Amino acid sequence: MKYTDLDMFTNHYLIAAMWSTPDSFDVNGLGGDPIDANYDLCDFTPEALDKATADCDAFRKEAGDLLNGIDDEQAGHDFWLTRNYHGAGFWDRNLGEVGDKLTEIAHRFGEIDLYVGDDGTLTF
Repeated sequence: MKYTDLDMFTNHYLIAAMWSTPDSFDVNGLGGDPIDANYDLCDFTPEALDKATADCDAFRKEAGDLLNGIDDEQAGHDFWLTRNYHGAGFWDRNLGEVGDKLTEIAHRFGEIDLYVGDDGTLTF
């Protein structure tokens, strides 16, 4: 898979991953620049793109009609943020019970870490 093959949901899932993840950590565990300051979608490995696509497809399949009325860009962002327990996501969009159900589904996917590999590519 190539980054140009991504649908809008998966594209914005990866964009959220890049801006919410630092590219390095210092000795105190504090992060450097967000990954998106130095990297772009073209820097993901094909395997990482396959993983992101599979996770996004599985989430959308499980969520089904709960995603109706939420645009793909926002839903992709929220899936990344929610599954990784960031301070925003489906639960804080004033979606009521729908937001709670989407949060529960996203949490079942577990947390995942984006990082820069030794070869300078982005992977999980």
